[in-house]
Amino acid sequence: MNTMSPKMLWRALVLALVLVTGAAVPAAAADPFKVLAFYNGTWDAAHIDFDKEARDWFPRLGAANGFTWEATTDWSRLSTSGLAGYKVIMFLDDGPPADRRAAFQTYMQNGGAWMGFHVSAWTDNANEWSWYHNTFLGTGNFATNTWLPTAETLRVNDPAHPTMAGLPATFPSSVSEWYSWSRDLRQNPDIDVLASIDNSSFPVGTSQQWTSGFYPLIWTNRNYKMLYANFGHNAMNYDTNTRTSSTFASAQQNQWLVNGIKWLAGVSGDTPPPTNDPIDPARWYAVTNVNSGKCVDARAAGTVNGTAIQQYACNASTAQQYQFAATSGGFVRINNRGNSAQALDVKDVSSADNALIQTWSYGGGTNQQWQPVAETGGTYHFVNRNSGKCLDVPAAATADGVQLVQYACNGTAAQSFRLQ
Repeated sequence: MNTMSPKMLWRALVLALVLVTGAAVPAAAADPFKVLAFYNGTWDAAHIDFDKEARDWFPRLGAANGFTWEATTDWSRLSTSGLAGYKVIMFLDDGPPADRRAAFQTYMQNGGAWMGFHVSAWTDNANEWSWYHNTFLGTGNFATNTWLPTAETLRVNDPAHPTMAGLPATFPSSVSEWYSWSRDLRQNPDIDVLASIDNSSFPVGTSQQWTSGFYPLIWTNRNYKMLYANFGHNAMNYDTNTRTSSTFASAQQNQWLVNGIKWLAGVSGDTPPPTNDPIDPARWYAVTNVNSGKCVDARAAGTVNGTAIQQYACNASTAQQYQFAATSGGFVRINNRGNSAQALDVKDVSSADNALIQTWSYGGGTNQQWQPVAETGGTYHFVNRNSGKCLDVPAAATADGVQLVQYACNGTAAQSFRLQ
């Protein structure tokens, strides 16, 4: 009887996924790299539920992104032989037991790659394992936490870091409880803070709050191939032991996870940037601003002339879905799904900077026609036919409710949009 090798089986599975999803068939499917996650799953229902969700979510993420993922509670595998063949390891909800600490330190000092989540950094006695808490993570002791778990806005502090590729200046997190630490990571020259709480999020938490300050949430230590993420605590109904939020609800946070895993594995450079597939004039697209991570939105789901076009947290409503119907000369009318007779329109046929964008019944005016111009990385800017100016989020704002304008094209992320 003929049997398939693991490599052949993987490629067959990739091809099947491609056929089901309609994605482009790669010329040659790369061999997957392997990720191993350690966890305990014995303390706090929210941490246990995160472990459960991760064990479902990460294998599916890996299938779509070129890696295999497995989880184990057997910390004895944290050894030279136990980690052979794995590119990246994770700690989901804890650090290793005392008898495995030296092995982990040796692994990292010899070039290993690690990603840790939430409680994997928690301690009230950092000196018990000073290398890990004081040197490697740089945190010292746990200081405070927020409560109840909330979703916040993260600000990118190091946009040049490879894990932040393609992400806007601010982006929404998923729901989590958040920790702070006894040491100020900004004062540690070895620590590169990648993202922190944006000031727009304060106060953070409800019954236990942060009202101001600097709170790093994602960082790396320049001396090691490592990433730490503060999230990993689902909101729970503790009475029924029921999950009420998902750690993987934020598309931008999930993109950081993909970027981070590939960077740790040393394969980020092997993945070409997204390409601009032809815009299908029959399809409806969500249009997301690269800078803010928020969606182009018809205010209050309006369907009448003069409805303001704003940016707003993405919510998959018809107010945030658009069709790009060809007119002539490479220009399109951008129809809103709430009322497809309404198109994006520059108010008063203005050619001035900061003229407001609204919807209006399409009448063929050049102020209602836009040219999608492909950028590198799978994004577009949109040039108005009447004015020659670009669709723009004024002052690169990141807040909900900011009305879009036209402005002289300048190549900034405030004028860059992704179609999904």
